[in-house]
Amino acid sequence: MTEFFASKDWQTFLEVLPTIPQETWETFYSTVLSTLLALAIGLPLGVLLVVGEKGSICPLPRWFMKLLNGLINLLRSIPFLILMIIVIPLSRLIVGTSIGTKASIVPLVIASFPFVSRLVETSIREVDAGVIEAAQSMGATPMQIILKVMIPESLPSLIANATIAATTILGYGAMAGVIGGGGLGKVAINYGYYRYNFILEIFATALLVVLVQLFQSVGTRLAARSDKRLRK
Repeated sequence: MTEFFASKDWQTFLEVLPTIPQETWETFYSTVLSTLLALAIGLPLGVLLVVGEKGSICPLPRWFMKLLNGLINLLRSIPFLILMIIVIPLSRLIVGTSIGTKASIVPLVIASFPFVSRLVETSIREVDAGVIEAAQSMGATPMQIILKVMIPESLPSLIANATIAATTILGYGAMAGVIGGGGLGKVAINYGYYRYNFILEIFATALLVVLVQLFQSVGTRLAARSDKRLRK
């Protein structure tokens, strides 16, 4: 035991430990902000994928829907590590740097909003068609149907899927440490994996697991509260 506390790995752990709260906050901050930005882009796109179809409440040109679906599928098919490298110039243009937590938000949003749009599409499709038809028969406009029927009716599913998106983005953010991203991913990769420091690697990973559990528990509770069926 004495040899363990005198080891180089333990000493490095003690040196890095004071930075852990800041790195944890950066991971939390980048995950929440990236999720909100991805929702801001992915929510309207997901709704558009449903309402813009032929025979839906607001059909759009077929070529436009094919283009939109193709673009979303293309972005979803690019591995995140490759995408981070591709958008380095864009990150530098938007935030002024290509390394650190702020720079990692750009590829996080680009990688996650297509995923979010598909999750939103799935949630919107779960809405009972009879409810939509009833709103149409009462003279509701497409925008009214979207804002007052589709989104409220699918809210529990939307919140559950937003939780899935947040935990996925958290995992992406950890991978950003490979190319200079900040947060716990940097600690686990730069100080843990690259320097063969098993203690730091496990400690940073454990904190990431705690954050996942936090996001999941909050999301599950919010989804349950928004579900009208559970209030009866």
